[in-house]
Amino acid sequence: LKAKVSNLARGEGKSTSELIRELLEGYVKERDIASYIDELWNRTGEKIKSGGFVQRDIKRIIHDVRASR
Repeated sequence: LKAKVSNLARGEGKSTSELIRELLEGYVKERDIASYIDELWNRTGEKIKSGGFVQRDIKRIIHDVRASR
């Protein structure tokens, strides 16, 4: 396995350590719920901003969403 990983890393122009680090970062990121929630909040915030909404609109939006349930 080590030899295969080394060959794959070389094929990508990376060291084995670089490849392992990237793989571990991806693995942890996929399984880290806190990172997922942070990313979700960031995406939500970006959608709100890109929609032209401001802080005073948030309460109304929350009320509308809850009322539609």
